[in-house]
Amino acid sequence: MKKLMTFLFLSCYKATELIEKNFHFKLSYLEKIQLRMHKMMCNACTQYEKQSLILEKGISKMDNKAPNIDIVALKIRISSKLHSFN
Repeated sequence: MKKLMTFLFLSCYKATELIEKNFHFKLSYLEKIQLRMHKMMCNACTQYEKQSLILEKGISKMDNKAPNIDIVALKIRISSKLHSFN
């Protein structure tokens, strides 16, 4: 019975992993059932899923172009500032 319970019921940590995984990949049938059962009992994870969906939508609308930054020059500048504190 205990094995069945641990098999069917997820921890919140595992549930949030599956919520995030679901945004980018397809969940297996078992994962879908486990997540659905967990969310039926856990309001926190249900709310987490709603908030994550809002964040995912916002991030996907952002312009994903990285700014042109000279990484080497940035490293040198940071290093020189760190050495000036010593």
